[in-house]
Amino acid sequence: MELTSRVYTLEMREPFVISRGVSETEDVLQVAIRHGDVIGYGEGAPDERYGETPLSGRAFAERATELLGDDPFALEAMLARIGELPGEMAAKCAIDGALHDLVGKLCGQPLWRMFGLDPAAIPPTSYTISIDTVEGTADRTRRASEFRALKIKVGGPDDLERVRAVRREAPGSLIRVDANEAWTVETTRQLAPELVDLEVELIEQPLHADHPEAYEILHAMRLPVPIVLDESVHTLSDVATAAGRADGINIKLTKSGGIREAHRMIHAARALGLGVMLGCMNESSLGIAAAVQLAPLVDVVDLDGHLLNIADPFAGLRFENGVVLPGDGPGLGVEPTDRWP
Repeated sequence: MELTSRVYTLEMREPFVISRGVSETEDVLQVAIRHGDVIGYGEGAPDERYGETPLSGRAFAERATELLGDDPFALEAMLARIGELPGEMAAKCAIDGALHDLVGKLCGQPLWRMFGLDPAAIPPTSYTISIDTVEGTADRTRRASEFRALKIKVGGPDDLERVRAVRREAPGSLIRVDANEAWTVETTRQLAPELVDLEVELIEQPLHADHPEAYEILHAMRLPVPIVLDESVHTLSDVATAAGRADGINIKLTKSGGIREAHRMIHAARALGLGVMLGCMNESSLGIAAAVQLAPLVDVVDLDGHLLNIADPFAGLRFENGVVLPGDGPGLGVEPTDRWP
């Protein structure tokens, strides 16, 4: 098998603002793996928050080429060999996605069917409302009227007023809030009753991941709104500890290393009584296509990364009635819009 990689720059429709900073573009790592005349594609979104860059990811992908072997169906063996190399989870995710796409194409089946799943069970995706002024938040909400669920980035000024503005503009929508580690135990405790009154479905990662003991304190308070961990949970080994610190976890393929590990994490979370959210970074349709294959298994879907971009280098995903649906083709169901590789 032959591996090719590239770094692709996505340009966002408007600045993406969270508690840690502002982004107007995002560089993602894309991988193509060829077996005969068939090519599988995969993507990962390296994050400096986790010590990864697109260039370090690309170097990892090239180094992992010699570990692929010749049998595209030997997924467990190949991914185990690659998994022994330290770090670079986004690159591992891109390779994992390309291998799954390749196997699906060789079998002539979409990946969701090979997992025995039904896209009709996919929940509606949330759409991200970046940190803004109260007026700007209301405007962003009005422009997101086609979505049935909204995720409000918080951790800036006037958090509660911004949530109130979203509820006024979208009275029938599901609402989630995501602090990206910016709140404290006390802030979360004080805001929780207000958020319940506004029918907020969950609070995502209110506290910094470096303070697990603070999450245990928060969890012991039995707040009236569920707490979901994102930055605190990466791979299967993190799921068990999450059960004593929160009500649910947000699984992102680019953190876990891809479809294989994410699938294990979903079932482990279920066994521990945790709710499961399936999230994303700022990605193209290629990265989202890998995640959506597992979307019928989860409670909450947050797969809007490709919808935030001006142009998309891959096509095939569908968006119907607020739901992101896989494409009709085999594998991940998407193909590049340019001539690559």
